[in-house]
Amino acid sequence: MKTKLLNTLTASILLLIPAITFAQAPALGTTANYALFTGDGEVKNVGITYLTHITGNVGTNNGPVNGFGNVNGVMTHTSDALSMQAKADLLVAHGLLQNTTPTDNTLAVMIGSGPGQVLTANVYSITGAVITLDQNLILDAQGDANSVFIFKLQGAFSTNTNAKVKLINGALACNVFWKVDGLVDMAAGTSMKGTIISAVAINMGVNDTLEGRALSLAGAITVGEDLVYKPVGCGSPTLTGPSAPTLASAACYALFTSSGQVTNTGSTHVTGDIGTNGATDSVSGYNALLVTGSIHHYSDGSTATCAVDLGNAYTYLSTLPNDIELLYPAQFGHNLELTPHTYLMNSATELTDTVFLNAQGNANAVFVIQITGAFSTSTHSQIVLTNGAQAKNVFWKIYGATSINDSSDFKGTIVCYGAVDLAPGVTLAGRALIITGDLTTDSATVTIPTGCGVTTGINETEKNSLNIYPNPFTNQVNIKIDESQINKYEFRLYNMLGDEVMNLSVSQQVTTLETSKLPAGIYFYQVNANNKIIQSGKLISQQ
Repeated sequence: MKTKLLNTLTASILLLIPAITFAQAPALGTTANYALFTGDGEVKNVGITYLTHITGNVGTNNGPVNGFGNVNGVMTHTSDALSMQAKADLLVAHGLLQNTTPTDNTLAVMIGSGPGQVLTANVYSITGAVITLDQNLILDAQGDANSVFIFKLQGAFSTNTNAKVKLINGALACNVFWKVDGLVDMAAGTSMKGTIISAVAINMGVNDTLEGRALSLAGAITVGEDLVYKPVGCGSPTLTGPSAPTLASAACYALFTSSGQVTNTGSTHVTGDIGTNGATDSVSGYNALLVTGSIHHYSDGSTATCAVDLGNAYTYLSTLPNDIELLYPAQFGHNLELTPHTYLMNSATELTDTVFLNAQGNANAVFVIQITGAFSTSTHSQIVLTNGAQAKNVFWKIYGATSINDSSDFKGTIVCYGAVDLAPGVTLAGRALIITGDLTTDSATVTIPTGCGVTTGINETEKNSLNIYPNPFTNQVNIKIDESQINKYEFRLYNMLGDEVMNLSVSQQVTTLETSKLPAGIYFYQVNANNKIIQSGKLISQQ
């Protein structure tokens, strides 16, 4: 019955849509916000939750969403307003693709049937019971970033192991569309580009990468330990995040509590002021020679002003509406990537391993993470800033005690209602500011971002040291060192399991690494200098 109703609705929509005689991107409406969506069926992750990375909404209009951990998007479920609108918009987009007039009918049922089949922008129609992506299919925009590629597959669509769709000469994933009349079944290691709209189910294999969307009219969507991220460009909105709070005088403080003791053990280096405004509290244990800024041992006029300004900032961050709720605070981290938004975790939160903050090229983008409950990290945890993200634009509003564990590399301003402890070896590019509670440090390094007389914060210095590109990569990776920063660096590359797969010294302005033997997947790198991690990040292989 559902299938009959769907076919009737689709036919009705098609009658209202004019035929398109050239490659033109269809309007996706609200469906553009989704990485995974089906109008009717289950959306499930069958792999280890934290090895599946999704940027974009995940939802269904009729069925469950199962097996996912934290995703960088909104989870929508059965027949809510968002999923109903997405289903309607998906039917319109499918109709637009259906009504395109093919300009090339010459492709065989197996595409990418060699080491590098090249296609230019067109509407391609391919017939066959099963159309298979064999090896490498290269989409060439010939210098025109507005080039649109549409593939109308009149049957099922499958990929062979490690099959790849590659974009060259300005081609963009947001301008690639696959309309499939049958089952979509991707083998392990597949690297796909574009928005897939299937009439029925979509299955992704292990370790697949999709820069685009997997959308089904009426079928289940299954992923497992894959990377799926919405494409950017083609008029998609630039993410800016919320407006940053006004810190005012609190911006000058690296370590501060409005009420509580501030104590240190060991050799802690601080760039910024240190203070407390508690009537009977004090600051102790800091070596003035290791502090670039003022130490306010007891409350004074400056700390009183800071307490007021900090209270205003905390109120602003507390009342800021969230865009995305991360539903599994105890699983926070595990190489989760976040984009400029206001995020909420509504219980005690534990950061394990790494979180990537991706500004998507917008250096002014703001990230706010709201945590209702205590916050702690694993040892050697990391906040890694990518694609223009800056520590000065990252804010953590925490209602509960905060513990940053040994040797963690943390970024952003912590605004906390509760005690804060920075363990030995912690590097904080930001601030630890407390409404009420004690603040303790032990052999940590805290540097406020730019502002308040500081011209270069730790993040900005490290961010410009090395440029590692392209990302994603295929056969090689280039490491470029700014001329003013040329030094001897150690580059280490690790796979998803934490195994080291590459280790070498880098001292030239440009060093090219041969990577053709690395399997497709996600890798993590560290760059060390003088026995210290000065840069780290994520790289994606699309072999």
